[in-house]
Amino acid sequence: MSTILEKIAAIESEMARTQKNKATSAHLGLLKAKLAKLRRELISPKGGGGGAGEQGFEVAKTGDARVGFVGFPSVGKSTLLSNLAGVYSEVAAYEFTTLTTVPGCIKYKGAKIQLLDLPGIIEGAKDGKGRGRQVIAVARTCNLIFMVLDCLKPLGHKKLLEHELEGFGIRLNKKPPNIYFKRKDKGGVNLNSMVPQSELDADMVKTILSEYKIHNADITLRYDATSDDLIDVIEGNRIYIPCIYLLNKIDQISIEELDVIYKIPHCVPISAHHRWNFDDLLEKMWEYLQLVRIYTKPKGQLPDYSSPIVLNSERTTIQDFCNKLHRSIAKEFKYALVWGSSVKHQPQKVGIDHVLNDEDVVQIVKKV
Repeated sequence: MSTILEKIAAIESEMARTQKNKATSAHLGLLKAKLAKLRRELISPKGGGGGAGEQGFEVAKTGDARVGFVGFPSVGKSTLLSNLAGVYSEVAAYEFTTLTTVPGCIKYKGAKIQLLDLPGIIEGAKDGKGRGRQVIAVARTCNLIFMVLDCLKPLGHKKLLEHELEGFGIRLNKKPPNIYFKRKDKGGVNLNSMVPQSELDADMVKTILSEYKIHNADITLRYDATSDDLIDVIEGNRIYIPCIYLLNKIDQISIEELDVIYKIPHCVPISAHHRWNFDDLLEKMWEYLQLVRIYTKPKGQLPDYSSPIVLNSERTTIQDFCNKLHRSIAKEFKYALVWGSSVKHQPQKVGIDHVLNDEDVVQIVKKV
């Protein structure tokens, strides 16, 4: 493992020494590709699985969504979990109080949301320090990340944590690169650009591809992309997760400082200890999770508003709704009656491909 870390350190120092200009851009692209390959080896080493000492971090997935608390030690993650979910996670004034993943669950707007208090991350976690690899591996399974920061310490902490997560293939508050990439058996590299490119040109693309031993591929750049974007697409193991930055301990700063903090994007100032601003936090969590609630209506009865079926915003067809209820329903499906904003008439008869909106009411009619 040390040899991989040494190689990474050597490449990072070479990148820091290299001046950024047109002449060195291809060389820097090649170094970035080498770095990405080494990081992949670090995430999933070749050979056997992890040893017995690496167990006990993953927690069974429950509820409609999963939120992970990420942060340095002693920023208040355990206090936040205790006060949000009523789950006791050991709290003390010393670092590394939490040594394993502590799960909790809250019900909000009818949806069950699993909260995970992950052990504190330290600098170098992406390289395996402080069992950081297991912590970040659990973070990769979350639908949303709460990055808990101490508002007394500068936003340098935010930068360090983002760097650790980026090194593990987690991209925060970003969309996947709009690049079409397909390997071929022959025909060389075919590069198309829909807009002028400021960084990537044919030579640089070929240099990066050759590092991956790819000599035949179709690539379409649909926007002004960077070499990092292209590497992310080739690697194909990147995860795009929304993130909310929680600036904790606001009870220790002035109102003027609080006004400045509120201007940071994707940020919610809170006090986990005093339970300040939890309403704002939960509202933002709901907005970032993008969950869709669908209410069921049995024939001849009123809709059941107490326990909605919760769907992911990317999968909200009637078929997805049926599958969430039970796999067999879609096979017996005849049509559905829908009340709500996704239809023009109340109710409206729809087919299995109809896309539902939040808080629609659905009655399924089966084949006789």
